[in-house]
Amino acid sequence: MDKMESGCATILIVDDIAKNIQILGNILRDQGYILSFATSGRQALEMVREDSFDLILLDVMMPEMDGFETCRILKSLPESGNIPIIFLTAKTEVEDVVRGLRLGAVDYVTKPFNADELLARVHAHLELKAMRDAVDRKNEELSTKNRELHHLNTKLALALSEIRTLRGLLPICSHCKRIRLKDADPLDQKSWVLLEKYLTENTEARLTHGMCPQCVEKLYPDLSNGR
Repeated sequence: MDKMESGCATILIVDDIAKNIQILGNILRDQGYILSFATSGRQALEMVREDSFDLILLDVMMPEMDGFETCRILKSLPESGNIPIIFLTAKTEVEDVVRGLRLGAVDYVTKPFNADELLARVHAHLELKAMRDAVDRKNEELSTKNRELHHLNTKLALALSEIRTLRGLLPICSHCKRIRLKDADPLDQKSWVLLEKYLTENTEARLTHGMCPQCVEKLYPDLSNGR
């Protein structure tokens, strides 16, 4: 069961005005969300380094470090770069909204807060994050499986290569040039096979037939003399 289904998604509210935090807390707490609070951008940055959050509600107008700068830093940190940020703002000017979205925010809610609108936006972005997280987990699982498969294929290829490669000493008859099979009874004639047969069955080699000059001269002297 994911956080959305269990109702335990974690939300960080960042606002320097206690009244706003109280209002937001009352609206969201009734939905079963786990809430944390920061009264400044710097405090929010410290908190994301220590805890994991599913969503950040970030006020735009704050002293020292405003919401825009806080958002920019949050998006640059590995701990918080993937956390969706919704701006809380009394400003509705298009340029402010666009600036916030360009910095990485996913949405904004205007003050004074409308409870239904706030909950709808919060729920929608938490669902989207839950789906992204699920996709990321599946991708990581697939990457792990692919790495494991690649490793196994490499081991298999090496094993096959070793199986198909002649290794160690091969007993060979000094007269007929037959090869004795591995671990076979040296006194049993069936343990000895022709070199050609042995190479074909135990290596990757594929033999073609030809005749060396010495054998041509021995077997076909007329042809040899006519060269």
